[in-house]
Amino acid sequence: MEKFPMTPAGYAALEEELKHRQQVERPRIIQAIAEARSHGDLSENAEYHSAKESQSLNEGRIAELEDKISRAEVIDVAKLGGDTIKFGATVTLVDEDTEEEKKYQIVGENEADVKSGKVSITSPIARALIGKRVGDTVEVVAPGGGKSYEVLGVAFV
Repeated sequence: MEKFPMTPAGYAALEEELKHRQQVERPRIIQAIAEARSHGDLSENAEYHSAKESQSLNEGRIAELEDKISRAEVIDVAKLGGDTIKFGATVTLVDEDTEEEKKYQIVGENEADVKSGKVSITSPIARALIGKRVGDTVEVVAPGGGKSYEVLGVAFV
């Protein structure tokens, strides 16, 4: 069974979603199925079929979350350190073309969210950054074309 890295915050978010789906969504869907079943003929009951489909989707997501949680290797970023970029690092970059500053945290695949500044360890930018230090220039080959960044800062928060 392959483990994958994850920050404590990402792990907590998965656990919270699992708890919500098991303790809130599951009972709500069961109630909706029972109510729809009481309306009579199930073969032509759209409410019943909709509720059953919701149940199937919810149970599938619960199984997926349980699998991710069981395979997660939680790495406490606050205990990491050094001046080399690795998993969990929050990196400040400057785009060498536009002089625009960007800040990214390198996280596990399941918690990546570029809008909030979290990039997956498997993303092109994270792979290019791993092993670099402050002052290094990084060439990132992404689907949108090549970009060049200078590393301004590395922090483990």
